Amino acid sequence: MYRIRFHGRGGQGMKTASRILGNAFFEAGFEVQDAPRYGAERRGAPIFAYVRAAREPINERGIIQHPDLVIVADDTLVPVPASGVLAGVSAHTVLLINSIDAPDVWRNRLNIDGPILTLPVAARVEDRADLPYIGATCAGAAAQLVGVITQQALAHAIETELGGLGGAVIERNLENALGAWEFMAAHQGLVCEGVAPRVQDYQRPDWADLPLETARLSAPTIYTAANSIEVRTGLWRTLRPVIDYSRCNRCWWVCSTFCPDGAIAVSKDGQPQIDYDHCKGCMVCVAQCPPHAIAAIPEHQAQAEEAQLAGTPGDSP
Repeated sequence: MYRIRFHGRGGQGMKTASRILGNAFFEAGFEVQDAPRYGAERRGAPIFAYVRAAREPINERGIIQHPDLVIVADDTLVPVPASGVLAGVSAHTVLLINSIDAPDVWRNRLNIDGPILTLPVAARVEDRADLPYIGATCAGAAAQLVGVITQQALAHAIETELGGLGGAVIERNLENALGAWEFMAAHQGLVCEGVAPRVQDYQRPDWADLPLETARLSAPTIYTAANSIEVRTGLWRTLRPVIDYSRCNRCWWVCSTFCPDGAIAVSKDGQPQIDYDHCKGCMVCVAQCPPHAIAAIPEHQAQAEEAQLAGTPGDSP
């Protein structure tokens, strides 16, 4: 089964893109699902749409968790966690980004192993929702990448989906879709049908053990004002961000600015330093670090390593 997600903003035609690709798959003899997913209908808000296509009846429902192809119409969505662009992306997933930046630039930014391709945008636009006819362009690129849809099926799907909008609109969308089709010709068939994870392969997550504290530790309570420094919010943490200073570029303003709790300070020589007493382990710094110098490790593992370095057995308190 092919599992494909389109990511964009309201007004960029991601729902239309999924409908066009779904129709094209149907023309090619596939069973198809296509549907959009969004919250309040607001121009410019992140949305996504998905398409499933198979030669046999489709029993899966809901959001695609393990995509074979992810198409991003607006590259400003990639670093936005709420947009979910990278959710479920693996080495098998092909990532296609509509961007003026080269694939190698995106590979360095994202640090992922799967294939990355780009569709170069014509020019910068002030309003990202004004990217013209990008839905049909994305559908045309997707049709070429899966390698099982003919040009005639793609053209007929565009005419079917946009038939009520007039000949000029159809012609412009056909031009852009077929242009993207030709641009992706060297990558025809790059996207392969994925296999859904089996129930037998499920692995339990590595839950952190949070034992109950004794009364001696839990009983004291501070009621006076300006006492937040006394509250060790780091005790809530299950994952710990750790800085690899050999990779750190000392662009300290990134991690220290994005830290929602102000738990990252900067030394006189520009090195970021994490206050683990008050770091809650939200991992925002891990997501924002440009050189990927901050990694997340389980808190119990970090405590065990600290205890080993200190020469004491067991976890540190």
